[in-house]
Amino acid sequence: MAHLCKQSEAKRLGLPGRTSLEIVSGEKGARGMTLRLVEIAVPAIGEPLRGPHYHNDTEECIYVLSGRATTFAESGEFKLEAGDTILMPAGERHVTRNTGSEPLLLLCFFPVADVTKSTEEAPSPEPPQNR
Repeated sequence: MAHLCKQSEAKRLGLPGRTSLEIVSGEKGARGMTLRLVEIAVPAIGEPLRGPHYHNDTEECIYVLSGRATTFAESGEFKLEAGDTILMPAGERHVTRNTGSEPLLLLCFFPVADVTKSTEEAPSPEPPQNR
């Protein structure tokens, strides 16, 4: 049966350095996917940079709705803009930072109903701090 999921009913997550709304997940009836809308503000001068995170056994597909960003990952540095998609393999430490002059909006897809079980905020090593 189809299920309409409204952004206004999304679960607000308390993740560091970003506003994250979980629109679809197992809590909303999904059996095999999670969809999040993530907003990353333009960083203020001197603001501490958020560290990387990873998903132990789950890929993440990130689609840029608007803005400019750089994803810093163990496999490299990737410059992104609206319309770009990056696929992060399971277990790879990564962080996406806003490098533009407007809020960065991302859609993040995970092929599991509960991605929180496999997500960990990683301590060091911190990826490069370029903006």
